[in-house]
Amino acid sequence: MLLIGENIHIIAKQVSDAVDKQDKKALQQMAKEQADVGVDYVDLNVGPARKNPEIMGWLAETIQEVVECPLALDSTNPLAVEAGLKVAKWPPLINSASGKGESKERMLPLAAQYKCEVILSVLTDAGIPSDAEARAESIMETAAYANELGIENERLWIDPILLPVSVAQQGVVACMEFTQMLPDLLPGVKSTIGLSNISNGAPEEVRGILNRTYMVMLERYGMHSAIVDAFDAELRDLARGKLPGIVEVIHKVMDGEDVDPASLPPKERDYAKTTKVLMGEILYSHTWLET
Repeated sequence: MLLIGENIHIIAKQVSDAVDKQDKKALQQMAKEQADVGVDYVDLNVGPARKNPEIMGWLAETIQEVVECPLALDSTNPLAVEAGLKVAKWPPLINSASGKGESKERMLPLAAQYKCEVILSVLTDAGIPSDAEARAESIMETAAYANELGIENERLWIDPILLPVSVAQQGVVACMEFTQMLPDLLPGVKSTIGLSNISNGAPEEVRGILNRTYMVMLERYGMHSAIVDAFDAELRDLARGKLPGIVEVIHKVMDGEDVDPASLPPKERDYAKTTKVLMGEILYSHTWLET
């Protein structure tokens, strides 16, 4: 699975302070650390950048001085995205466009103009579709619009929009079902997801295992990539196939095998319990690992 490092995000105080002060050294260090652990893309999230959309161009140039890693240009502001596109040295990824009217009309033409790849979410003006079938209907319409602009399926990365398990447990399975449907719906497209969304609202000490478990589950359903915490070493090991025992436990639970968590070593037991939560077999609570 390809990994997109999420750690340069304007919402983080360390990042926002560095951007405000135009502290190139601090930002370059953040990017180098992600590249050094092997992410496939470095995401640059400047938020809406309403006051200064040009900051994306400055940030992209700053990061490209020290890493040779493709960038994901992450903003809801097309002006900011275009500022990054103008200076990108390597083929970038637009993060992201959607089925909302303004996004279709302003963001997707950038992908066509600059001939780059683009994350396309299932979001529409009506909101986030409720189930796998509604997501499929939404993305077919938006992908057709993109195709009309000359953006081939092979340049589309489809994002089903993940909500936290703590507030939308049924949606967790819906995203997996949608991911499995994608190759038949839109041959040639890739897929991605904001993985950390699954654990938003959960206690900090359990966020990692939620993210990691769901990544393994999604990969089995065909997910191509994920936007992740680049510094979660265990997540990276799972993505690179270095922890087959844990993957096997997760797959057994997904297949409905009778896996008794009490019979497993502590780490595998926690992954088995977490898989049951994400499959909807156990009702989510902040203390599921303790029961």
